[in-house]
Parts: sequence; structure tokens; C-alpha cells
Amino acid sequence: MIVTKKVAAQKIFSYLNHKVSLDELVNWAETAIMEGNLAEKDMEVLMSVLGQLGLADVRSFGLTWEDCQSLMKKLGYSLQVEMEEAA
Repeated sequence: MIVTKKVAAQKIFSYLNHKVSLDELVNWAETAIMEGNLAEKDMEVLMSVLGQLGLADVRSFGLTWEDCQSLMKKLGYSLQVEMEEAA
């Protein structure tokens, strides 16, 4: 599968919605970089985003909400937070 900006954004969104763990996100990013199946037209942005995601499991780097917002913006997306009552 070719990794596009949309695919990367969806993966970050899945992490934020607790559908994938931080370890899964990091592993996905590292694998995507190693396999090199990145959309050529977005290679620079994807390498930057995936590189940061690949380091997110290192304590001194981490992955904050602000980091996710910044990464999504690089990918051409914005995040919005909604609140709903817990069931």
C-alpha cells in the first residue's frame, strides 16, 4: 500500500481515537519509512511526519496533542475536539 498524506492523517486520527496504540503508530511509521512505499509527490512531507512519529516512543520526544495538530496541519488537515457525555 502506498502511504499518502491522507493515509498518514488517518493513522494519526486512529491513534487519537484510541484505535491504535502509540507503539502501533510508531511501528507503522518506522515500517512505512523502511519499505519506502511513500507517494512521491508528498515524499518530503511524509518523511518529516513519519520521522517524527517514528521517534514518538522515545521519552524525550513523545507525542503531544500539539504535535498531532502540527503533523495534521503539515498533511493538510485540521483537528477539532468534540465532547459528548459518557455512556
